[in-house]
Amino acid sequence: MRHRIFNEDGDEELVFVMGWGNRWTHENVSWLIGQLTGADYRVHAFELPTNIDDFKADWLEPIAEYVRDLDEYQLLGHSAGSLVGQALDGADNHVYLSPWWGYSDAYPGPILDAVSTIPTTFPWVPLGDLDRDALGPRATDHQIETTPSWISPAFIRETRRAQRELLTIDHDAVVFCSLRDPVVSLRPIGERVPAEHVVLYDGGHELFSAADRDRYVDLLLAAIEEGSDAVEERPTVPA
Repeated sequence: MRHRIFNEDGDEELVFVMGWGNRWTHENVSWLIGQLTGADYRVHAFELPTNIDDFKADWLEPIAEYVRDLDEYQLLGHSAGSLVGQALDGADNHVYLSPWWGYSDAYPGPILDAVSTIPTTFPWVPLGDLDRDALGPRATDHQIETTPSWISPAFIRETRRAQRELLTIDHDAVVFCSLRDPVVSLRPIGERVPAEHVVLYDGGHELFSAADRDRYVDLLLAAIEEGSDAVEERPTVPA
């Protein structure tokens, strides 16, 4: 687990749990962090290990222990970071970008269940293409080339277990997602988050790699600061 603080002199604490394969050296992740620090947040950014054999020990507990030392903070999670984020305590507001609360239909459940029983942590299961069509048109060559292409049966087992054991999502949490996201299942979002708390954007899996990402910055920052109040009365934004 790698951790870094951006904008040490920021006025408010924000914990940003990045998605699987995201790195703060990726141009679009760096752009998002820049928007957050520009709003005067002290950003505590976490890079998740890409291969795990215990969800709690490898992903959840290091961050849960860290946030216990923060008096108050806002939470931003992307993709797998949202799977971790929903289990963290103490955040004032919760904003999730394309939360990975379920595998997409591209990964059939029976096959995932069968593969997850194989007792190995070696990443030999192909993920498929996480290219610009999947992530968003602003995804860079560097990002695509440095994103792993394989996962292990243990990774599948542990993430599936975490998805089955999802806690109740905070009542004023806000979700930003795309109906064309090929990576995550949208069903758990619809089952757990009121429609008026969901902001749709036009793109792939990553809001920060979407062509029109700039138009959502103000709303994203408002949701981080105010929770669902920021989006319930918003004008309709075509997705």
